[in-house]
Amino acid sequence: MEWKGRRGSKNIEDRRGMGGKTIVGGGIGGIVILLLVMFFGGGDPGDILNNLTTAPSNTEYVETEQDKELADFVSVVLADTEDVWTAIFQQEGMEYREPILVLYSGSVQSACGMAGAAVGPFYCPSDEKLYIDLSFYDELQTQFKAPGDFAMAYVIAHEVGHHVQKLLGISDEMNKIRSRVSEEEYNKYSVRLELQADYLAGVWAHHAQGMGVLEEGDLDEALTAASAVGDDTIQKRARGYVVPESFTHGTSEQRKKWFYRGFEAGNLEEGDTFSASDL
Repeated sequence: MEWKGRRGSKNIEDRRGMGGKTIVGGGIGGIVILLLVMFFGGGDPGDILNNLTTAPSNTEYVETEQDKELADFVSVVLADTEDVWTAIFQQEGMEYREPILVLYSGSVQSACGMAGAAVGPFYCPSDEKLYIDLSFYDELQTQFKAPGDFAMAYVIAHEVGHHVQKLLGISDEMNKIRSRVSEEEYNKYSVRLELQADYLAGVWAHHAQGMGVLEEGDLDEALTAASAVGDDTIQKRARGYVVPESFTHGTSEQRKKWFYRGFEAGNLEEGDTFSASDL
């Protein structure tokens, strides 16, 4: 992705080095569960974050050259999402409210609770902020085998997709549904919510291509990332088998499918995952 020298967003809140606590999640098993449930902001992060215990952390943050470059990159991608969604909302007769992206290191306090880097990037609808520890970029390359700057751009665009859902009232409707159905039944709605966020990330990528900032291989990087974070892929790696009824984000194929559909369409109209008979 061509990004150097381009406009960065003013909506960056840098809290790196300010974290005073770390999440105690019961060892690696707890972290795996957090990843499965929280990855990419599924559902309401507060449900998990508020039930975690915390412990003091004496880790001092020192910004590396890679961190500085990543922070600049994230700022440019966020600025691009602002331009794209402001224009789309205007076309629909609506006003786009720009979210804040919080950079943190180790742990962070959000309106949804205290979160540690192990939960991955997430969106908190209560304060309309995106949260990301830039160390996730390394995890994306090593743990999830999804290298490339556009893979990271997809992650950011997905979280912004959750913000779009918040502005459209979809998140509020999901909360109402959650209060009256079982956890297993809600998981089915959660999958549709997440796939729609993937679709919205694809819509952004469509317009990014129109801006002439995509490079050869960028689309493949995003599709690889979408596939890497499918429920089936994550569960198979963590457990050795999959439990479909526990899926909250969709399979690898579904995530790729809806991202690519958004990339091809470039509009809001074709992203109604809740009415789709075939995900």
